[in-house]
Amino acid sequence: MFRFSIFAFTLASCLPAGSAEERVFVTNVRLCLGTQENSSASVRIGDLDGDSVPDIVVANGRHWPQQNFVFFNQGRARFNLVRRLGQDLTASYATELADLDNDGDLDIAVGNDTAPNAIFLNDGKGRFRHHATFGRPSSIRSLELADIDQDGDIDILANARGRQNLIYFNDGSANFTRSQSFGNAVDSTIDVAVADLNSDGHPDLVLANRDGQQNVLLLNDGHARFERRIPFGSGRDETRAVAVADLDGDGKLDWVTGNIGQPNAVYLGDGKGGVRETFNFGREDGRTYALAIADMDKNGHLDIIVGNAGQPNSVFFNQGDGKDLREVRFGDPTHATYNLAIGDLNQDGYPEIAVANSDTQNFIYLNLPSNR
Repeated sequence: MFRFSIFAFTLASCLPAGSAEERVFVTNVRLCLGTQENSSASVRIGDLDGDSVPDIVVANGRHWPQQNFVFFNQGRARFNLVRRLGQDLTASYATELADLDNDGDLDIAVGNDTAPNAIFLNDGKGRFRHHATFGRPSSIRSLELADIDQDGDIDILANARGRQNLIYFNDGSANFTRSQSFGNAVDSTIDVAVADLNSDGHPDLVLANRDGQQNVLLLNDGHARFERRIPFGSGRDETRAVAVADLDGDGKLDWVTGNIGQPNAVYLGDGKGGVRETFNFGREDGRTYALAIADMDKNGHLDIIVGNAGQPNSVFFNQGDGKDLREVRFGDPTHATYNLAIGDLNQDGYPEIAVANSDTQNFIYLNLPSNR
């Protein structure tokens, strides 16, 4: 059922007058992604039709087969053209965008729960054909795309809850027949981030694990093998999301975890694969399902965007040291935001937020000055 909605929360009292951080995040009936209320699990932003305007892909279903969609931006964050992604209904948890066949446009990898995963290739104009499946059906919860073996082709990391995580290596033509495991066989991995955490020139992995399992860094031996495990966190964290960036501006990568039933955490890295300092942020009873990092107020400092279930979503504005975080809330506190993505959808120079909600409509939140 269609609903008219306007959601905007701001904690202006927490912000000094005239501060660059005074932004609000606003949506309305024209900024929803379709009228359906699907079990959406993933949203991604990229220019799919080559018109230099960012578009959106949404994965639906999770455990129940539903249709995935591509939403095309007509400019000014108006998504008046929608195409189905694939003919089959699938129980999808993830859609990720990258140029998988090296032809210069963005393709789509879809990760499904106990159903075949799929590759859709782009004709350059935003029309996608099913190219191939990859891997065997598993309990996929997220995908990450990165050049793991550093051969110039984008590979796929498939994260499975309670089953073996796998890397699928690209042959250069978007075929992923060769695979390799990472992590323990029973890791309940919900998310993974890829970054060079020990400054050796090779991509390492940060695993977000649920079910009371230890979160870990997996360091690359230089040959795309990840046998060295460095634990972080309490060992009992219920972590659903992870993101990596240099939050304190010291040239060393840090990482953030989104947790359930506890605060979220920032880990300031030492540049050698270790943790220099840890601190918590957000609610004590947080229910964070998604994270992103971007400079939302264009002050040169990277901010943290948080998607929650049964609580308002939030943007935590970084005051420069990665530790002083000021919160601005947005969204309906009754929604369950499973995923979010950041991009300048109305092309005003400030990034917007697109959210994937479970069993309600998905929305775009415009990034606006608070005094507008």
